[in-house]
Amino acid sequence: MTGLETKFCSADSVLTVTDGTLVEGYASLFGKADQGGDVVQKGAYAASLTKLTAEGRNVKMLWQHDPAQPIGIWDEVREDAHGLYVKGRLLTDVARGAEAAALIQAGAIDGLSIGYRTKKAEKDTSGRRLLNELELWEVSLVTFPMLPDARVGAKSEDPADLILRDMAEAFEGARRAMAGDLSGRMTSLKQD
Repeated sequence: MTGLETKFCSADSVLTVTDGTLVEGYASLFGKADQGGDVVQKGAYAASLTKLTAEGRNVKMLWQHDPAQPIGIWDEVREDAHGLYVKGRLLTDVARGAEAAALIQAGAIDGLSIGYRTKKAEKDTSGRRLLNELELWEVSLVTFPMLPDARVGAKSEDPADLILRDMAEAFEGARRAMAGDLSGRMTSLKQD
């Protein structure tokens, strides 16, 4: 595959921030199917992480997968039994890094997402794509996680928080409606 792919992390990944700038969590979880039907396998990042280390390069911390907006440094990126664990620092001297820190602490941002290229994959009997080897490029802080349940409610009755919550609910409703419409069309096509 030549294009860069992105994948949002699932609901049981936790993004935590300490002292306003230290960020850690799981950017990817092994063995969990996402909404696209992809499942990252244990060891999928090993070769990429080894190569990056050998070349003296690092996985980039970006804002919303935008390569023009680095917002910090990942000090630790490693695989463990659970998934791809990341730990790093937001750079608050960078305007977008300071904004990201404020948004995370307010609960407006709570997701991690990986940017990668698939090196090796196969299909299982259910048609899911099993990702066996990935070339990891970046881990981004993102607004919307892949799974609908990966949300944080409003932290207060601040009008700005209520607007964000209403927008998230509207997006989720539209996503569900589109998914239902697509499902109905697929059923109709199968019957024809």
